[in-house]
Amino acid sequence: MELYLALFAALWLATLGAWWLLARAARSAEVTRMRDRLAGTARERRRREKKKKAPALIDAGSAERELLVARLLRRLRYEEWARRLIEQAGLKWRPVRLAHGCLALALVGMWSGMRLGPAGWDWLAPALAVALGTLPIVYLLRRRRNRLMKFEALFPESLEFMARSMRAGHAFSVSLEMLHREFPEPLAGEFRRTFEEHNLGLPLETALVKLGQRVPSMDVHFFVSAVLLQRRTGGNLAEILDKLASLIRERFKLQAKIRAISAHGRMTGLALTAIPIVVALLLLYLNPSYAGFFITDPTGQKMALAAAGLQLVGYAVIKKIVSIEV
Repeated sequence: MELYLALFAALWLATLGAWWLLARAARSAEVTRMRDRLAGTARERRRREKKKKAPALIDAGSAERELLVARLLRRLRYEEWARRLIEQAGLKWRPVRLAHGCLALALVGMWSGMRLGPAGWDWLAPALAVALGTLPIVYLLRRRRNRLMKFEALFPESLEFMARSMRAGHAFSVSLEMLHREFPEPLAGEFRRTFEEHNLGLPLETALVKLGQRVPSMDVHFFVSAVLLQRRTGGNLAEILDKLASLIRERFKLQAKIRAISAHGRMTGLALTAIPIVVALLLLYLNPSYAGFFITDPTGQKMALAAAGLQLVGYAVIKKIVSIEV
């Protein structure tokens, strides 16, 4: 098994290295071609003559070449999901690189479990592979949640700012432009992108819809719906934004009250989940021969896995009970 794992890792690294060299050579050739084109050299003229002689359909078909990995990820609908997750997290990663990172960490976890795990722990290697392989995705989800919380904290104030600017005589698009200069990230970056998309020719309705897709927040969806409805039916947009900001602030207050009331339930869930783990570790330290049954014996391993699964189910049920959507 270790030999197959090493061969797979070596082949994967060799493929990445070859693709990196090819991509670097292609970039160098593209830079040289652009320089020649700007300089108007004879080499570029000869290249244009060759292109005129070549059939256009063949050139168009050759431009559609892509990696087999990218095709596979696109077929599995991974690329769209990963690109949206990376965009919502505010990072500049690529979906293919995210997949390679998860695969590399999974290989490290598999190798560590096979080499460092004790005898009889055959489940440790795949468990470590899954745990380490999902770390980049967990990091993205956590960063996405923190970024969304920062955005929602600044959003009511930004709505009031837009309402004041429109009362002062500015247009709605000008208010969007002023937002990215007056507010910090991540709110400034999202509204700057919306304004730039509209400024470069995209309709305002489409730019606002794309804002709602990039920021998966109920408040942003309400804002986009209110603006689109006002542009179709008319009305005082400044007053609408003020009322929406006050509604969001009241919802934040209600969420804070609910979190304070449900704090006891969350602490109870954490305590009930941590007590069996602490007791198991103490028993393993104080009486290893007694606790070794759950490690060495196959029946004990199944019982330990079943107990861990039931603990996770119990924690999930308690978390679902104390999580109240507002």
